[in-house]
Amino acid sequence: MNIDSHQHFWIFDPVRDSWITPEMHIIQRDFLPEDLHPVLEANGMHGCVAVQADQSEAETTFLLQLADANDFVKGVVGWVDLQSSNLYDQLERYSLYEKLKGFRHVAQGQPEGFLLRPGFVKGVGQLVAFDFTYDILVYANQLNEAYEFARTLPNVRFVLDHIAKPLVKKGEIDPWRADIIKLAELPNVNCKVSGMVTEADWINWKQADFRPYLDVVFDAFGTDRIMFGSDWPVCLVASEYGAMKEILTNYISSFSPAEKRMIMGENAISFYRLE
Repeated sequence: MNIDSHQHFWIFDPVRDSWITPEMHIIQRDFLPEDLHPVLEANGMHGCVAVQADQSEAETTFLLQLADANDFVKGVVGWVDLQSSNLYDQLERYSLYEKLKGFRHVAQGQPEGFLLRPGFVKGVGQLVAFDFTYDILVYANQLNEAYEFARTLPNVRFVLDHIAKPLVKKGEIDPWRADIIKLAELPNVNCKVSGMVTEADWINWKQADFRPYLDVVFDAFGTDRIMFGSDWPVCLVASEYGAMKEILTNYISSFSPAEKRMIMGENAISFYRLE
């Protein structure tokens, strides 16, 4: 089964979704399961994981409702206040939702040191009791912080989103490369090959632009800890789904059939406990 491990749904709100800037006008509209399903089918994908785009419990409820109504949405990565004093009770309640697989916080927008705040670390540590995962969303300059964060919580299952958004447009690979290699030393950390086109030249990118970064990620994480994700519909600012997907499928074209299956679906199924 081929799984898109990272996509979003929203009913566009210009105030809430102010991160969608005017130059991203192509995604300043609603994106719902009926928009994604034909795209997945056309690209040989059988299911997806919906990831939070808004920092609210209303977002988690919204995604769970969509997942319940659409079988191809296999899992949800929601949001909860991980520093809440009654977090355990909230997680216990959320554990009743079969399709809720984990949580994410938009740490890329937080000040330095956020991931290492004792209250946040304590909260993420509580995910283990309910077998929830955590998606790490950071910029490249936060990778050392992400390493200390994940190292402190060896029993939490982590996945790094968007290969930490290296500056592909500028062709910068260091110190991102060394920091990725260091993070990959932690066996509880996985990596999503997702969101790369939005870090490149939106108009003039070429598949070759991404090869140096993919070389690093695959050498560091191996084929058993990498999963494909589209970051749809955000990817649409730079690429249609098929062209974005081909960056990875062409890169792994010489891999064994078993490795391809892991990257394109089996790793996501295993990590998120999808059915």
